Amino acid sequence: MYNQALHKTLLEFTQRGIDSSNKEKLGQFIAKHHAADLAGVLERLDPAEALPFFELLPIEEQAEVFGYFNSAFQQEMVDVLSPRRLAELVSVMDADERVDFFNKLDEEHQQAIMPCLAQAEREDIRKLASYREGTVGAVMTSDYAALTADLTVARALEKLRREAPDKETIYNAYVVDEQRRLLGVVSLKDLILARPEAKVQDLMNRGLVVLRAEEPQSEAAAKIARYDLLAIPVINGDDKLAGIVTHDDALDVSVQEATEDFHRMAGMTHKSPGLGEVNMLDASPWLIVQKRLPWLLILVFMNIFSGAGIAFFEDTIEAVVALVFFLPLLIDSGGNAGSQASTLMIRALATGRAHLKDWFALLGKEVGVALLLGGGMALAVSVVGIFRAGPEVAMVVAVAMVCTVLFGSLVGMSLPFVLSKLKLDPATASAPLVTSIADIGGVLIYFSLATWLLRDMIVAAGAG
Repeated sequence: MYNQALHKTLLEFTQRGIDSSNKEKLGQFIAKHHAADLAGVLERLDPAEALPFFELLPIEEQAEVFGYFNSAFQQEMVDVLSPRRLAELVSVMDADERVDFFNKLDEEHQQAIMPCLAQAEREDIRKLASYREGTVGAVMTSDYAALTADLTVARALEKLRREAPDKETIYNAYVVDEQRRLLGVVSLKDLILARPEAKVQDLMNRGLVVLRAEEPQSEAAAKIARYDLLAIPVINGDDKLAGIVTHDDALDVSVQEATEDFHRMAGMTHKSPGLGEVNMLDASPWLIVQKRLPWLLILVFMNIFSGAGIAFFEDTIEAVVALVFFLPLLIDSGGNAGSQASTLMIRALATGRAHLKDWFALLGKEVGVALLLGGGMALAVSVVGIFRAGPEVAMVVAVAMVCTVLFGSLVGMSLPFVLSKLKLDPATASAPLVTSIADIGGVLIYFSLATWLLRDMIVAAGAG
């Protein structure tokens, strides 16, 4: 939540200036606030204005605040930080945040800070940066606690006590052999409760849930949620422990994946920089246009087919003009039903509650549901049809309603499965795409039924 009082105070100091007399007091005031609150306020200042407040913090707290900045503001801060200060900041970041940030830097800044980092940090960056974006390896951290099986509990606790300041979590320690192959895990609670002379190998849990570094990052979030874990170990191709994914990183992945899905479902492109990384108040109109325009242009040309369908049935429309009154109602109903079905299926596939093998069973269920939905909507619209255009047109509208709702529902339900089968993101079956397909189908279904069921009226109108 945005801290308005903090923002007001910083603005007052910006106008008044920061000197030696108030620097210490201001530093103490800033340090009392959570890093997330401070980041939210500093992002509303110009980078040059934010820098003096930022540098009042100890370097470790600077790294924490920096991690809460959105990507765009991080890049702006890079331009006002000196290379030495930037290198210091990178060196104290958590391993996973360090490599994420390093990958976003341009080549000039990367080359400037690499010589300033310790050898171990440079190697860690190279190792973690080698994993493809979107994989578990790209979100894992190498700051994990590791023990060997032959250690006594007393020695294990002493080792954890020494290493704790440099590790992201020590609640679980991972047991490895000489080649760093993963043997098991032991919790800090079990170590504390055990006898000092007991061996780690007698306490460790060998039934581990693990991830492979090349798996999609969504698997990390799914497994941590399914097994209720604080962290999950990651192994590489040689079955050696490569890192861990913690629950907070898994949460970030879940938010990122959900944001991307929502953007795709809304028919927006999701290429870097994404809208999910930018406050909508700060997003430029041009960025928003870039995200929204491509799909809208595609859908414009798709909807030409709807116009072509209407033109094809010009004689039918001319003979029974009352049909036009019900056209928006019918095609919108098909599109709405398709959007509902698509949203449900995308979510089911994303959460693992539906799989490709379930398509046929779900298809049968969707047919039944769509017929019931279409029947109820047909009953309602037929009443309007009788008063507006007579029983003949009402019958056409009612039958068309059932058929268009059935068609839209089946398109909305099946398209995510088709895209999954093609190894594409099911969320690409966005509401605008499903609606456009349902619109085209609805026009063709409606006027085809009208031409067939009202042929006598059409012939009579033509003869007249």
